[in-house]
Amino acid sequence: MTEDILVNVTPFETRVALVAQGAVQELHVERSIQRGQVGNIYLGRVVRVLPGMQSAFIDIGLERAAFIHIADLRENRLERSQGHTPTPIEKLLFEGQTLMVQVIKDPLGTKGARLSTQISIAGRMLVYLPHDPHIGISQKIDSEVERVQLRERLQALMPAEEKGGFIVRTQAEGATNEEIAADLEYLRKLWGSVQAAARTHPAPTALHRDLTLAQRVLRDMVSPNTGAIQVDSRSTTAELQEWARVYTPSVADRIRHYSGERPLFDTANVDEEIARALSRRVDLKSGGYLIVDQTEALTTVDVNTGGFVGGRSFDDTIFKTNLEAAQAIARQLRLRNLGGIVILDFIDMEDAEHRDTVLSELKKALSRDRTRMTVNGFTQLGLVEMTRKRTRDSLAHQLCEPCPMCQARGNVRTPRTVCYEILREILREARQFNPKEFRILAAQSVVDLFLEEESQHLAMLGDFVGKPISLEVEATYSQENYDIILI
Repeated sequence: MTEDILVNVTPFETRVALVAQGAVQELHVERSIQRGQVGNIYLGRVVRVLPGMQSAFIDIGLERAAFIHIADLRENRLERSQGHTPTPIEKLLFEGQTLMVQVIKDPLGTKGARLSTQISIAGRMLVYLPHDPHIGISQKIDSEVERVQLRERLQALMPAEEKGGFIVRTQAEGATNEEIAADLEYLRKLWGSVQAAARTHPAPTALHRDLTLAQRVLRDMVSPNTGAIQVDSRSTTAELQEWARVYTPSVADRIRHYSGERPLFDTANVDEEIARALSRRVDLKSGGYLIVDQTEALTTVDVNTGGFVGGRSFDDTIFKTNLEAAQAIARQLRLRNLGGIVILDFIDMEDAEHRDTVLSELKKALSRDRTRMTVNGFTQLGLVEMTRKRTRDSLAHQLCEPCPMCQARGNVRTPRTVCYEILREILREARQFNPKEFRILAAQSVVDLFLEEESQHLAMLGDFVGKPISLEVEATYSQENYDIILI
């Protein structure tokens, strides 16, 4: 199945869509204002050493000097690992010294960035440690057999002259030797360019910036099934082609500049897909639909037949709806980037063969996703439990924020409920205070209800407390907000 990659570039945002079978399968968004410094490598100059704090300030070319603590110096870590007493920072660093450092924490408020001399460069399947000659395996790879195999495979692929080390990431599970070798070669080549820049540039200077979204796409998303990579910015196209020729030569010929009259994303209806991916309901072609609810703890997907009555029998209708839903669910998980625990509530099927077929179809559809997943069979309640590794914020968390009206509860109190709260509050206030008048400030819907259906109750309360009660619309208030002014 051929996959095309569309890259939409603007000064404020880069968006990448992966399109297969005429539909958007994945969407990635990176906003320039949110790009941090973490991962960037600099050649810095020590501007001040603080023996009392065992730390130093280093100029790396940012607004404020960055900060390094002795615990983040490579020499200190080495001495500790060997059981030696750490050397004081004033004997390791001096003012004016040039130092290769990496940002491990972004600047925050008045604090500068935090640095380390323990350099690490992340690839798709490996993390390269140029100064640390050992092989580590991600703790998230549980199988001891798999851990041993990955270590042995990597050792066999490493060049004899290699002095650095690697950490194997979870993405390496199931990868071929060719894929691991390509990632290894990419990281070694990248480190070579960092060293070359350090030899030819004066401090302070940036030696390596963490990859942009478009570059990460070339590194992580391109596969043998990738067709064209279309970019709607001429300058970005040239940058990506140049970057690809150095680090991923096999990809360079597929990068093309899109110059059509229609916006690039309009050619695949990407913006419409984004709008659908942010809604709870996903309509299926057959007339059925999914309801997707994302909570803090887990994501639930409920399958409904809706208006689909096309089967020969009710069981046949349910079976066909569930089959279509299995494919749609796999696509929605990928498109929305939903991670963590996912509970799938297919329509109940009595036939065990139907359940097995639906589960098989789900696993087949999920196999196209590069993210690590586990899928369990149907439980006694007829639910399918699965997990999908969290790799970044979900699409909804990236593009949306909690509703200011309902505070993400998904509902608001009715105008009548608010009216009765106000009446109780006035009664409570009347027992404690003795104002000349009570004035209610509330939303239009609440005031309208007081003037119409609840006018008699409002009048009865005014007579009971012996004070006039007036109404005033506050246009900025939500339906749940109100104030009672004592005059």
